[in-house]
Amino acid sequence: MKLTPHVLYKILMNEFGNQNWWPIDQTYHKKNHSDPRFEVIVGAILTQNTAWTNVEKSLNKLKSKNMLEIQKTAESDIETLQNLVRSSGFFNQKASRIKKLAQHLHQNYHDDLDEFFDNDLHELRVELLSLRGIGPETADSILLYAGNLPIFVVDAYTKRICERLPLDTLNSYNDVQKYFETDLNRKYPEKELMRIYNELHALIVVLAKNYCKKKPACYICPLQNHCKFKNKLSK
Repeated sequence: MKLTPHVLYKILMNEFGNQNWWPIDQTYHKKNHSDPRFEVIVGAILTQNTAWTNVEKSLNKLKSKNMLEIQKTAESDIETLQNLVRSSGFFNQKASRIKKLAQHLHQNYHDDLDEFFDNDLHELRVELLSLRGIGPETADSILLYAGNLPIFVVDAYTKRICERLPLDTLNSYNDVQKYFETDLNRKYPEKELMRIYNELHALIVVLAKNYCKKKPACYICPLQNHCKFKNKLSK
């Protein structure tokens, strides 16, 4: 059986089950009457080049100051914001990116994320990419996990797995994304794609963190019968 994104999804789902991403503190947002989607947006920037455990520390500090609101973040003192997100690393850059995105949402959408995400998916992606410090992975994470829009997120883990298995795709972000979306579009109705993209990205992260690591654990990996990289290691 040829390994395709659809087959990959089936194998990983059977192995790991639903991941239910993105983790959001719903209790906090109910208590503070804030929009949980902004927490996802902030988290997507904070997770650049760092582990999620560091992101959680920054998010908790932001919550302690009730800073997970668009207007408060847009109007915040940049030094205060830098100190709150320090644990995520590159805190000067990340604080600036978060503040500028919050200002964009405040000035252009009056803090209304329904209005923001109601735009055309392609146009929204172009808009996000036009903002300093927002690259394809961050933009697509915002669109998928905060906007519930059908777009597949490609990260370093996805590229690693594509290269090692290998899958029939090239290495550029757009090539990998197009390959996954094209195959999954053939297999699932449009209304299910957002859920599939969400779960597959999360499942790939689980696979890469636990098995397909930099030093891989090939002989216990659920994909070992499909992986050519394992064969290279055994020679």
